[in-house]
Amino acid sequence: MNGTAQAVADYAAAWPDPPSGIDVVLCPPWAYLDRLASALRGRGVRFGVQTTAIESAGAFTGEQAAEMARDLGAEFAIVGHSERRRLYAETDAVVAAKLLAAQRAGLTPIVCVGETLEDRRSGNAAGVVLAQLDAVDAGAGTSAWEDAVIAYEPVWAIGTGETATPAQAQEMHVVIRDYLAGRRSALGETTRILYGGSVNAANANDLFAQADVDGGLVGGASLDALEFCRICCTAVRHSVC
Repeated sequence: MNGTAQAVADYAAAWPDPPSGIDVVLCPPWAYLDRLASALRGRGVRFGVQTTAIESAGAFTGEQAAEMARDLGAEFAIVGHSERRRLYAETDAVVAAKLLAAQRAGLTPIVCVGETLEDRRSGNAAGVVLAQLDAVDAGAGTSAWEDAVIAYEPVWAIGTGETATPAQAQEMHVVIRDYLAGRRSALGETTRILYGGSVNAANANDLFAQADVDGGLVGGASLDALEFCRICCTAVRHSVC
């Protein structure tokens, strides 16, 4: 929840078109989606939203439907971000329903999973992530993974400045990829798995060098157009995204 109309204008003015060969998606606050999309259309970027309602329309004051996002030019929707789970009590069942809502509207869901610091310290990090994946699989069906992106975001590294080591990121990405392969072998090969957790231009190189890290879900660093573009350039060097 960042930005003003002036900030959007400044961001667009500072935006250096990213290098070709990668997919770049910006997910601004809903209020600025149309404004940012209009300003940067044709500039090497696609658009998404940070969350979506489950319903397509109706008496749900304050909500925004996936169909509305699609109407404004969005192609992606983040679902299950750790802040939505923690601050707004979004359960695994809600995450599964939002995944289906995004796909119903023609959006590609970016499904977030990740463990807390307590989970990791107790040795249950993989168990928590697998349980989150299982819940979505049970609620949405294995076929829902065919048009979805997964983002591993260790909760303890979100907005804290802490980052999972490249080895920790790789280890969990293998867990996720193996899980998908167990559901359907091709899913393990084709599904993009992003790392999210204080990604910035300084650590992106080491993270993207990992074999199973297919890109980044970038948070605070994306608020600076030049910083974000430097991360994009790093992605190109590693042929990820």
